Amino acid sequence: MKLLLFSDVHRDLSAVRQLVAQASDADVAVCAGDLAVMRAGLREVVDALSAISIPCVLVPGNGESDTELADACAHWAESHVLHGSGVEIDGTMFWGIGGAIPITPFGDWSFDLTESEGEGLLSDCPAGAVLVSHSPPYGHVDEVDGQHLGSRAVLEAIRRCSPRLVVCGHIHACWRQESRIASTRVVNAGPKGLTLEI
Repeated sequence: MKLLLFSDVHRDLSAVRQLVAQASDADVAVCAGDLAVMRAGLREVVDALSAISIPCVLVPGNGESDTELADACAHWAESHVLHGSGVEIDGTMFWGIGGAIPITPFGDWSFDLTESEGEGLLSDCPAGAVLVSHSPPYGHVDEVDGQHLGSRAVLEAIRRCSPRLVVCGHIHACWRQESRIASTRVVNAGPKGLTLEI
């Protein structure tokens, strides 16, 4: 299965057009959140992304909530919005969790979760799934100015469930970087799109 991975589009419609073109060479598109900016512009981005005609798995970032993303994607038949939930596509299980974990300093507009809330939403993640998380796991593709900003709940879920792949975003300084946690490949996707086989 060939996946197109991306995150953190942040209302960049030129990036969206490029992703739509790249999707023609993939089996499933995977979006690790942050299509909007401070809760604005989500619908126009989703409308442009809906030209993707393959299945697309999405989680909310901290720039849009789970309900906002689900509402914006309601007309897009190929979309699967996940947040503490999963979907099976062609025999591969995808599990998703959105929002920023832990809570950011950005204020009321940011869709944030505590580590405890994240732990609850990850509790049913099955072993061997593709885990799509807006926030990276703590200590992996999450460093800004020497400080790790990722989620301990996501890290523990990876240790427990051994996903075959983790797709994340959120930390812009680590876009297109990879890490490994035991046998699990962790990719901070970024807005330019990465294609890989699983």
